[in-house]
Amino acid sequence: MEHESVWLATADRPEHPPIEGRLSVDVVVIGAGITGLTTALLAQQSGAQVAVVEARQVGSGTSGGTTGKVTSQHGLIYADLVERHGFDQARRYAEANQAGLERVATLVGELELDCGFTRAPAFVYTRSDDLAHRVAAEAQRAAALGLPARLGRDTGLPFEVPAAVRFDEQAHVHAGRYLLGLAKAFTDAGGQLFERSRVTDIDDIGDSAVEVTAEGHAVRAEHCVVATLLPLGVTAGCFARTTPVRSYGLAVRLRGDAPTAMTISADSPTYSTRPWPDAGPNGLIVVGQGHDVGADLDTTGQYAALERWARATFDVEDVDYRWSAQDYTTTDGLPYVGRAPLHHRVLLATGYAKWGLTNGTAAAMMLTDLLAERESAWLPAFDVGRIGDVASVIETAKANLANSAHLLADRSHDAPRCTHLGCRLHWNTAETSWDCPCHGSRFTDRGEVIEGPAVRPLDLP
Repeated sequence: MEHESVWLATADRPEHPPIEGRLSVDVVVIGAGITGLTTALLAQQSGAQVAVVEARQVGSGTSGGTTGKVTSQHGLIYADLVERHGFDQARRYAEANQAGLERVATLVGELELDCGFTRAPAFVYTRSDDLAHRVAAEAQRAAALGLPARLGRDTGLPFEVPAAVRFDEQAHVHAGRYLLGLAKAFTDAGGQLFERSRVTDIDDIGDSAVEVTAEGHAVRAEHCVVATLLPLGVTAGCFARTTPVRSYGLAVRLRGDAPTAMTISADSPTYSTRPWPDAGPNGLIVVGQGHDVGADLDTTGQYAALERWARATFDVEDVDYRWSAQDYTTTDGLPYVGRAPLHHRVLLATGYAKWGLTNGTAAAMMLTDLLAERESAWLPAFDVGRIGDVASVIETAKANLANSAHLLADRSHDAPRCTHLGCRLHWNTAETSWDCPCHGSRFTDRGEVIEGPAVRPLDLP
């Protein structure tokens, strides 16, 4: 079994040079994932001169560890969004994600990307009679918001369910090949892509420019797009309004045909499946066992639990790949996309709650509109500066109290401290990394930053 994302292991990734010297462009994008590459490509096609600066390699972060679902079906979310934010804001989120799906389809066609883009229905289901009424309410709300949703119990899974919501004409994709296709299209259009160049600082230069520092070299631009998983450092205070969550994935081969639809359970724990076409009709991707990053638990046991569920549910012959990835959820259920408060020339996007292929593509469309000074009908729902409803304010306060406990924990403890804000790190046995339970930064066993908001390595003995 390979311990690597199936999408990265089965994609031929060319090398791009690290940044050197000083560079001046119209737009600098930090991060070569779905949001960063899509924004860079759209902006470059619109006539801007764009540079992308990536800390590792294209897709090395969460975008390369996604399930590869391209869908506006995001679990039981829409009824809750209507209740918390009102119909209009929920509709903006729904429209943005459905448009994100169709933009992916358009890019695949226009760029002739060989990335296995396949249309398929997507289901959210429950196995509990107690949740059936919530599933029915979700179908009604999602349809009212204009989404292709309806009740439908035939999920194709090897068990019956009392209720399920079906979204038609959704899709799945080989995420690694899709990302590399975007990167090639971007550089073919004249864009500059730098890998292994970790950004450590973003500075406003007067009212007319912003400067990004990476590996001691600088990029000056009119605008900066922060398309990292979470904005670097303390930018916009997003670290205090989001929760990092890690999930686990398996690429398996069944003895019989795999279900052709995409599914996700509304029950806890949550399990998600989708076809794996590279393995033929028997291939299946299984994802689940999510938990807060840095949780004090046996992470190797999460893989074991996921495999037990897969084998108990399907006739599994082999497990070929296993990997984990993380994303951030906001306290009120909507991502943050737009201008960073107090930084007119810095734009950002974060908080996709594991639905980055559509949310990230929609964010890129909104960010490109902002760069071109065009109006975006969806942007009010994604306002970076919003405070949120009462429930989200309470949730934020609770999370920050818990983080304060980590920060003030016994400093005689042997575990190192995160270079972001000093929280005590936990050792992740499965990934051999030091993980921060406060804001999700991760470090290698040698102290190098894997993902942030941290930008400085650990000072290990």
